[in-house]
Amino acid sequence: MESNFLTAVFLPLALGIIMLGMGMTLTLGDFKRVVIFPKAVGIGLFMQIILLPIIAFGIAYLFPLTPELAVGIMILAVCPGGATSNLISHLCKADVALSITLTAITSLVTVLTIPILVNFSLDFFMGITQPKKLQILDSMVKIILITVVPTALGMVINQRFPHFTRKSLKAVNIGSAVLFVVVVLGAILAEKENIVAFFAQAGPAALALNLVTMFVGYSLARSFGTNERQSFTISLESGIQNGTLGIAIATSPLMLNNPEMAISPAIYGLLMFFTAGILIFISRRGRAAAA
Repeated sequence: MESNFLTAVFLPLALGIIMLGMGMTLTLGDFKRVVIFPKAVGIGLFMQIILLPIIAFGIAYLFPLTPELAVGIMILAVCPGGATSNLISHLCKADVALSITLTAITSLVTVLTIPILVNFSLDFFMGITQPKKLQILDSMVKIILITVVPTALGMVINQRFPHFTRKSLKAVNIGSAVLFVVVVLGAILAEKENIVAFFAQAGPAALALNLVTMFVGYSLARSFGTNERQSFTISLESGIQNGTLGIAIATSPLMLNNPEMAISPAIYGLLMFFTAGILIFISRRGRAAAA
Protein backbone atom coordinates (compact mmCIF):
# COMPACT_ATOMS: atom_id res chain seq x y z
CA MET A 1 0.00 0.00 0.00
CA GLU A 2 1.59 3.27 -1.12
CA SER A 3 1.89 6.04 1.43
CA ASN A 4 -0.08 8.57 -0.65
CA PHE A 5 -2.99 6.15 -1.09
CA LEU A 6 -2.90 5.36 2.63
CA THR A 7 -3.01 9.00 3.71
CA ALA A 8 -5.25 10.45 0.98
CA VAL A 9 -7.86 7.69 0.60
CA PHE A 10 -7.66 4.75 2.98
CA LEU A 11 -6.99 6.63 6.21
CA PRO A 12 -9.92 9.10 5.99
CA LEU A 13 -12.19 6.25 4.89
CA ALA A 14 -11.04 4.02 7.76
CA LEU A 15 -11.48 6.83 10.28
CA GLY A 16 -14.96 7.52 8.93
CA ILE A 17 -15.95 3.87 9.30
CA ILE A 18 -14.54 3.73 12.85
CA MET A 19 -16.44 6.90 13.83
CA LEU A 20 -19.60 5.56 12.18
CA GLY A 21 -19.30 2.45 14.35
CA MET A 22 -18.84 4.60 17.43
CA GLY A 23 -21.92 6.62 16.50
CA MET A 24 -23.96 3.43 16.30
CA THR A 25 -23.35 3.00 20.04
CA LEU A 26 -24.53 6.53 20.90
CA THR A 27 -27.92 8.10 21.59
CA LEU A 28 -28.95 11.64 22.45
CA GLY A 29 -29.26 10.41 26.02
CA ASP A 30 -25.49 10.04 26.16
CA PHE A 31 -25.12 13.80 25.82
CA LYS A 32 -27.84 14.43 28.42
CA ARG A 33 -26.18 12.10 30.92
CA VAL A 34 -23.92 14.94 32.03
CA VAL A 35 -26.90 16.08 34.13
CA ILE A 36 -27.16 12.67 35.81
CA PHE A 37 -23.57 12.51 37.07
CA PRO A 38 -22.10 15.99 36.48
CA LYS A 39 -19.15 15.53 38.86
CA ALA A 40 -17.76 12.45 37.11
CA VAL A 41 -18.28 13.97 33.66
CA GLY A 42 -16.75 17.28 34.76
CA ILE A 43 -13.66 15.55 36.17
CA GLY A 44 -13.30 13.44 33.03
CA LEU A 45 -13.59 16.45 30.74
CA PHE A 46 -11.13 18.48 32.82
CA MET A 47 -8.69 15.59 32.69
CA GLN A 48 -8.97 15.10 28.93
CA ILE A 49 -9.27 18.68 27.73
CA ILE A 50 -6.94 20.45 30.20
CA LEU A 51 -4.62 18.10 32.10
CA LEU A 52 -3.91 15.58 29.33
CA PRO A 53 -2.35 18.16 26.95
CA ILE A 54 -0.38 19.65 29.87
CA ILE A 55 1.00 16.24 30.84
CA ALA A 56 1.79 15.47 27.20
CA PHE A 57 3.60 18.79 26.81
CA GLY A 58 5.75 18.02 29.86
CA ILE A 59 6.62 14.57 28.51
CA ALA A 60 7.33 15.89 25.00
CA TYR A 61 9.57 18.57 26.49
CA LEU A 62 11.48 16.36 28.93
CA PHE A 63 12.05 13.26 26.76
CA PRO A 64 14.78 13.29 24.09
CA LEU A 65 12.45 13.45 21.08
CA THR A 66 12.90 14.93 17.63
CA PRO A 67 10.63 17.96 17.07
CA GLU A 68 8.37 15.87 14.82
CA LEU A 69 7.95 13.10 17.39
CA ALA A 70 7.28 15.69 20.11
CA VAL A 71 4.55 17.26 18.00
CA GLY A 72 3.18 13.77 17.39
CA ILE A 73 2.83 13.24 21.14
CA MET A 74 0.89 16.50 21.38
CA ILE A 75 -1.33 15.64 18.42
CA LEU A 76 -2.27 12.40 20.11
CA ALA A 77 -2.97 14.09 23.45
CA VAL A 78 -5.43 16.59 22.01
CA CYS A 79 -7.49 13.88 20.27
CA PRO A 80 -10.63 12.51 21.99
CA GLY A 81 -10.90 8.99 23.40
CA GLY A 82 -12.65 7.31 20.51
CA ALA A 83 -14.50 4.02 20.26
CA THR A 84 -11.56 2.00 21.58
CA SER A 85 -11.91 3.45 25.07
CA ASN A 86 -15.60 2.50 25.11
CA LEU A 87 -14.80 -1.07 24.11
CA ILE A 88 -12.05 -1.42 26.70
CA SER A 89 -14.36 0.04 29.37
CA HIS A 90 -16.89 -2.65 28.46
CA LEU A 91 -14.29 -5.41 28.64
CA CYS A 92 -13.04 -4.11 32.00
CA LYS A 93 -16.61 -3.95 33.38
CA ALA A 94 -16.15 -0.22 33.97
CA ASP A 95 -18.90 2.42 33.73
CA VAL A 96 -19.60 2.16 30.00
CA ALA A 97 -22.31 4.84 30.09
CA LEU A 98 -19.83 7.35 31.53
CA SER A 99 -17.19 6.28 29.01
CA ILE A 100 -19.56 6.81 26.09
CA THR A 101 -20.69 10.17 27.47
CA LEU A 102 -17.11 11.43 27.82
CA THR A 103 -16.23 10.20 24.33
CA ALA A 104 -19.30 11.87 22.82
CA ILE A 105 -18.66 15.25 24.46
CA THR A 106 -14.90 15.33 23.89
CA SER A 107 -15.42 14.43 20.22
CA LEU A 108 -17.33 17.70 19.90
CA VAL A 109 -15.10 19.88 22.09
CA THR A 110 -11.83 18.80 20.46
CA VAL A 111 -13.05 20.05 17.10
CA LEU A 112 -12.27 23.49 18.56
CA THR A 113 -9.16 22.65 20.59
CA ILE A 114 -7.20 20.44 18.16
CA PRO A 115 -6.18 23.15 15.63
CA ILE A 116 -5.24 25.65 18.37
CA LEU A 117 -3.14 23.25 20.47
CA VAL A 118 -1.50 21.55 17.46
CA ASN A 119 -0.40 24.92 16.08
CA PHE A 120 0.96 25.89 19.51
CA SER A 121 2.96 22.64 19.51
CA LEU A 122 4.29 23.32 16.01
CA ASP A 123 5.42 26.79 17.05
CA PHE A 124 7.04 25.60 20.28
CA PHE A 125 8.81 22.44 19.11
CA MET A 126 9.60 23.31 15.48
CA GLY A 127 9.60 27.11 15.30
CA ILE A 128 10.64 28.41 11.92
CA THR A 129 11.36 24.87 10.68
CA GLN A 130 7.71 23.84 10.84
CA PRO A 131 6.66 22.60 7.39
CA LYS A 132 2.98 23.47 7.66
CA LYS A 133 0.41 24.76 10.15
CA LEU A 134 -3.27 24.00 10.49
CA GLN A 135 -5.67 26.65 9.28
CA ILE A 136 -8.07 26.97 12.22
CA LEU A 137 -11.45 27.19 10.49
CA ASP A 138 -10.44 24.94 7.61
CA SER A 139 -9.13 22.28 10.01
CA MET A 140 -12.27 22.47 12.13
CA VAL A 141 -14.40 21.80 9.06
CA LYS A 142 -12.21 18.83 8.03
CA ILE A 143 -12.27 17.33 11.53
CA ILE A 144 -16.06 17.71 11.60
CA LEU A 145 -16.33 15.95 8.24
CA ILE A 146 -14.18 12.96 9.24
CA THR A 147 -15.36 12.59 12.84
CA VAL A 148 -18.61 14.36 13.75
CA VAL A 149 -20.50 13.68 10.51
CA PRO A 150 -19.97 9.87 10.46
CA THR A 151 -20.64 9.76 14.22
CA ALA A 152 -23.92 11.62 13.72
CA LEU A 153 -24.81 9.28 10.85
CA GLY A 154 -24.16 6.30 13.12
CA MET A 155 -26.45 7.81 15.74
CA VAL A 156 -29.21 8.22 13.13
CA ILE A 157 -28.80 4.58 12.09
CA ASN A 158 -28.96 3.52 15.73
CA GLN A 159 -32.15 5.51 16.29
CA ARG A 160 -33.92 4.57 13.07
CA PHE A 161 -32.79 0.97 12.76
CA PRO A 162 -32.00 -0.32 16.27
CA HIS A 163 -32.48 -3.97 15.30
CA PHE A 164 -29.95 -3.61 12.48
CA THR A 165 -27.55 -1.86 14.86
CA ARG A 166 -27.74 -4.65 17.43
CA LYS A 167 -27.13 -7.32 14.78
CA SER A 168 -24.26 -5.56 13.06
CA LEU A 169 -22.47 -3.89 15.96
CA LYS A 170 -20.17 -6.82 16.71
CA ALA A 171 -19.04 -7.00 13.10
CA VAL A 172 -18.57 -3.22 13.02
CA ASN A 173 -16.44 -3.33 16.18
CA ILE A 174 -14.25 -6.10 14.78
CA GLY A 175 -13.92 -4.26 11.48
CA SER A 176 -12.99 -1.04 13.29
CA ALA A 177 -10.29 -2.86 15.27
CA VAL A 178 -8.86 -4.36 12.06
CA LEU A 179 -8.86 -0.98 10.34
CA PHE A 180 -7.13 0.59 13.33
CA VAL A 181 -4.37 -2.03 13.22
CA VAL A 182 -3.93 -1.50 9.48
CA VAL A 183 -3.70 2.27 9.95
CA VAL A 184 -1.11 1.92 12.74
CA LEU A 185 0.99 -0.54 10.75
CA GLY A 186 0.71 1.64 7.66
CA ALA A 187 1.97 4.67 9.58
CA ILE A 188 4.89 2.66 10.94
CA LEU A 189 5.79 1.12 7.58
CA ALA A 190 5.76 4.55 5.93
CA GLU A 191 8.82 5.34 8.09
CA LYS A 192 10.29 1.82 8.14
CA GLU A 193 13.83 3.02 7.44
CA ASN A 194 13.91 4.90 10.74
CA ILE A 195 11.39 2.92 12.78
CA VAL A 196 13.90 1.36 15.19
CA ALA A 197 15.36 4.76 16.09
CA PHE A 198 11.90 6.31 16.29
CA PHE A 199 10.61 3.52 18.51
CA ALA A 200 13.61 3.92 20.82
CA GLN A 201 12.80 7.63 21.12
CA ALA A 202 9.01 7.73 21.06
CA GLY A 203 8.31 4.41 22.79
CA PRO A 204 9.28 5.49 26.34
CA ALA A 205 7.51 8.84 25.91
CA ALA A 206 4.34 7.20 24.57
CA LEU A 207 4.32 4.63 27.37
CA ALA A 208 4.91 7.36 29.96
CA LEU A 209 1.98 9.37 28.56
CA ASN A 210 -0.27 6.33 28.71
CA LEU A 211 0.64 5.32 32.26
CA VAL A 212 0.87 8.81 33.77
CA THR A 213 -2.46 9.98 32.38
CA MET A 214 -4.25 6.83 33.56
CA PHE A 215 -2.73 7.21 37.03
CA VAL A 216 -3.53 10.93 37.27
CA GLY A 217 -7.05 10.40 35.92
CA TYR A 218 -7.80 7.71 38.49
CA SER A 219 -6.20 9.61 41.38
CA LEU A 220 -7.97 12.86 40.51
CA ALA A 221 -11.34 11.15 40.26
CA ARG A 222 -10.91 9.33 43.58
CA SER A 223 -9.74 12.50 45.32
CA PHE A 224 -13.05 14.14 44.35
CA GLY A 225 -15.06 11.24 45.72
CA THR A 226 -16.24 9.45 42.58
CA ASN A 227 -16.87 5.74 43.02
CA GLU A 228 -14.44 3.01 41.96
CA ARG A 229 -16.08 2.23 38.60
CA GLN A 230 -16.33 5.89 37.61
CA SER A 231 -12.74 6.56 38.64
CA PHE A 232 -11.52 3.55 36.68
CA THR A 233 -13.50 4.73 33.65
CA ILE A 234 -12.01 8.22 33.84
CA SER A 235 -8.58 6.59 34.04
CA LEU A 236 -9.27 4.62 30.86
CA GLU A 237 -10.66 7.65 29.04
CA SER A 238 -7.53 9.58 30.00
CA GLY A 239 -5.14 6.92 28.74
CA ILE A 240 -6.88 5.61 25.61
CA GLN A 241 -6.82 8.17 22.79
CA ASN A 242 -8.07 8.18 19.19
CA GLY A 243 -4.80 7.25 17.54
CA THR A 244 -6.44 6.95 14.12
CA LEU A 245 -7.45 10.61 14.20
CA GLY A 246 -3.98 11.56 15.37
CA ILE A 247 -2.40 9.70 12.47
CA ALA A 248 -4.88 11.30 10.06
CA ILE A 249 -4.05 14.81 11.27
CA ALA A 250 -0.31 14.12 10.97
CA THR A 251 -0.27 12.43 7.57
CA SER A 252 -3.22 13.75 5.58
CA PRO A 253 -2.16 15.91 2.59
CA LEU A 254 -5.02 18.23 3.60
CA MET A 255 -3.60 18.73 7.11
CA LEU A 256 0.06 18.41 8.20
CA ASN A 257 1.26 15.91 5.58
CA ASN A 258 4.13 14.74 7.80
CA PRO A 259 4.43 10.94 8.22
CA GLU A 260 7.11 11.29 10.91
CA MET A 261 4.62 13.04 13.20
CA ALA A 262 2.36 9.98 12.93
CA ILE A 263 4.96 7.69 14.51
CA SER A 264 4.20 8.77 18.09
CA PRO A 265 0.43 8.13 17.76
CA ALA A 266 1.14 4.83 15.99
CA ILE A 267 3.52 3.59 18.68
CA TYR A 268 1.10 4.78 21.36
CA GLY A 269 -1.66 2.83 19.62
CA LEU A 270 0.35 -0.37 19.94
CA LEU A 271 1.37 0.24 23.56
CA MET A 272 -2.08 1.24 24.78
CA PHE A 273 -3.48 -2.13 23.71
CA PHE A 274 -0.76 -3.83 25.74
CA THR A 275 -1.51 -1.81 28.88
CA ALA A 276 -5.25 -2.11 28.28
CA GLY A 277 -4.88 -5.89 28.04
CA ILE A 278 -3.21 -5.92 31.45
CA LEU A 279 -6.03 -3.81 32.90
CA ILE A 280 -8.67 -6.10 31.40
CA PHE A 281 -6.93 -9.14 32.89
CA ILE A 282 -6.58 -7.52 36.33
CA SER A 283 -10.16 -6.23 36.43
CA ARG A 284 -11.68 -9.53 35.35
CA ARG A 285 -9.51 -11.51 37.73
CA GLY A 286 -10.40 -9.17 40.58
CA ARG A 287 -14.13 -9.45 39.91
CA ALA A 288 -13.87 -13.22 39.63
CA ALA A 289 -12.10 -13.35 43.00
CA ALA A 290 -14.73 -11.07 44.55
CA ALA A 291 -17.50 -13.32 43.26
